[in-house]
Amino acid sequence: MLHNLMEDVVLSVLDELLPQHPEVCSCDQCRIDIMAAALNRLPARYVVTSKGEVYSKVNVLLSQFRVDVISAIANGMMVVAKNPRHRSPKPLVEEPVYVE
Repeated sequence: MLHNLMEDVVLSVLDELLPQHPEVCSCDQCRIDIMAAALNRLPARYVVTSKGEVYSKVNVLLSQFRVDVISAIANGMMVVAKNPRHRSPKPLVEEPVYVE
């Protein structure tokens, strides 16, 4: 089976980063959009066998590789935060309602 290992890596790192950035929406739509933006900035890492997957996962541990993934995700977070594809959530401070 052909698989882009980079999808797994981006998802894993995104799961680490989102809790550290509560200002970024983490709904399913925004998560997918952030992943797509990040994956478009990163090289694909296709594997066919489990042996290839193990070899590729070793490369994931290299610090520069991780920095590149974090950078791509951070860029995706900024893009999606500025242009979410869903309606804005309710404001945190609602307008006061005056009752007579």
